[in-house]
Amino acid sequence: MRVACYIDGFNLYHAIDDLDKPHLKWLDVCALAKSLCRVGEDLVKVAYFSAYATWLPAKYARHRQYVAAIQHLGAECHMARFTEKTARCFRCNASWKQHEEKETDVHLSLTLVEDAIDNVFDRAIIIGADGDLVPAVRMIRRRLPGKQMFVATPPERHSFARELVSACNSSTNITAGRLARCLMSQTLRDANSKVVARRPLEYDHPLHVY
Repeated sequence: MRVACYIDGFNLYHAIDDLDKPHLKWLDVCALAKSLCRVGEDLVKVAYFSAYATWLPAKYARHRQYVAAIQHLGAECHMARFTEKTARCFRCNASWKQHEEKETDVHLSLTLVEDAIDNVFDRAIIIGADGDLVPAVRMIRRRLPGKQMFVATPPERHSFARELVSACNSSTNITAGRLARCLMSQTLRDANSKVVARRPLEYDHPLHVY
């Protein structure tokens, strides 16, 4: 049984952020995907979908380090974009700039459908809770009923994913404990011992002593 995993990076990140455990953000998504596989299954693909907040230098730098790390460990990274728009208060007429993430859900849905058609997987694991993925899941189950669709909702997001859970064959909720067992090492190096990525100080474990 071939398994491919598709990760909604924003959904997962914000779920971890709500836990107030920043060390869990240094997450090995490939290890997480493997932990969700059943005995005898072969993990053939891990695809991560997100976008860089380029207007926030510190967060942008941390995100680049993270993407470099998970790519080094085997994840495919599909980066979308943000658009800037002007928001306005109708009462006082004040205006301000807002940034809106674009295309991440579309990229994930299209990649999922394309891989199903190309027979990349027998079972797909979706890590996320966004109802926007439901049409893609329903299409695959209708047109390719032999494909199994499984959703693993980020911590404390299961109740927000009822529609997606209902659309899939089966589901589970990812716990903080599972994430803690799938963290990356502080420094990742290539075959020549060159540093590929280094864990940001903000992601250090609170009990870590150097």
